[in-house]
Amino acid sequence: MRRALPGLLAALTLAAPAGAAEAWRPIFNGANLDGWVPKINHHPLGENWRDTFSAKDGVLRVSYAKYDGFKDDFGHLIHQTPFSSYRLRFEYRFTGDPVAGAPTWAARNSGVMLHGQAPATMGLDQTFPVSVEAQLLGGKPGQTRPTGSVCTPGVTVSIGGAPTKAHCTESTGPTFQDGQWVRFEVEVRGAKSVRHIVEGKVVMEYTDLRLAPAEYPALASPDAALAARGEAPLGRGYISLQSEGSPVEFRKIEILELRD
Repeated sequence: MRRALPGLLAALTLAAPAGAAEAWRPIFNGANLDGWVPKINHHPLGENWRDTFSAKDGVLRVSYAKYDGFKDDFGHLIHQTPFSSYRLRFEYRFTGDPVAGAPTWAARNSGVMLHGQAPATMGLDQTFPVSVEAQLLGGKPGQTRPTGSVCTPGVTVSIGGAPTKAHCTESTGPTFQDGQWVRFEVEVRGAKSVRHIVEGKVVMEYTDLRLAPAEYPALASPDAALAARGEAPLGRGYISLQSEGSPVEFRKIEILELRD
């Protein structure tokens, strides 16, 4: 079940704090995957299965050109540094149909994972890291698939002050077609709050990020230390980019660290 946010939220715009421009820094160098590590389901940390992830000419690509079919090969390219409070901005675009065998829901579907568990703690057969997902969607002509929704593998959040049990909650974002570069930003304030901003407009906002250990078995996460924390606030972790079966590209990935 999905719950749409009030239409008023879509009209909000993000005001940049004074002096922010000079503090932004890239976390993708545009030439290679230095500083990032792949983790693809059923494969060990660091194995870039069939060159799923690549970089060239300023663009980070998720490609299935060397796949002979998708067999729940859900993957994540994880940045090496954990963060707590920050703004992350980038551009993305979908570049075609999903690879054969990808689930229907994964068509033109990717995401940026926030506050993810440490890469070394993920299991060999773990589908997704314990994290919060800022979902990236695309659509064909005539489809309505609002980008910027939130999904919560192993985590709970509150929307409008109320905890949500839905795995994904729909945003007020627009739908974009293949080939369109989309400006996307997330503002993260530890465990307190997160905002998703699409083309300068806030399309999703949630608060009170907490661990949900009851979901860990479904993810096949073996992180005992994380499980021992119970339903503790989740205020820090790793950023990752998803590969879920659809070709997608990213560029201009930059971060601005914030004070709590």
